[in-house]
Amino acid sequence: MYVLEASPTVKKLTENFQEAVIETQEFRGQTTVLVERSRIVEICEFCRDDPDLQYNFLSDVCGADYLGRLPRFEVVYHLLSLTLNRRVRLKVRVPEEDVRVPSVTAVWPTANWHERECYDMFGIVFDGHPDLRRILMPEDWEGHPLRKDYPARAKEIRPPFDDRIRY
Repeated sequence: MYVLEASPTVKKLTENFQEAVIETQEFRGQTTVLVERSRIVEICEFCRDDPDLQYNFLSDVCGADYLGRLPRFEVVYHLLSLTLNRRVRLKVRVPEEDVRVPSVTAVWPTANWHERECYDMFGIVFDGHPDLRRILMPEDWEGHPLRKDYPARAKEIRPPFDDRIRY
């Protein structure tokens, strides 16, 4: 049986956060590490500050809704080491009855916008965020459009051109 050697990132995280690393996955050159949500800030700081990792750029934070699965939500962090040209994906699972995750804005200021979008679209609250409010939808919008149980609101609109014109 052929077993791939774990990436340097997986090795470092499992050595230093053994109890917080729930699962790791290597697939087609992509590394994913599922971690405890309560430890996400500490793990992100380690990924940024460790000289062997140097994940100095947070390229994205996004949400995922797995309606019917427990826990229902995931928050996904895509990190990039510009120095070492490496990427890693960190994930935390978030139950529907407690949609809260610690904010990583103190680690990477760019998380501000990403977390706001995740809050707006999925309703996931980022504790400690400096300005958590909607970013895409109007402030008075009800619900979170990327949740799988969000009602589809479609309304047929007549085009603003004359039907007699042939294009």
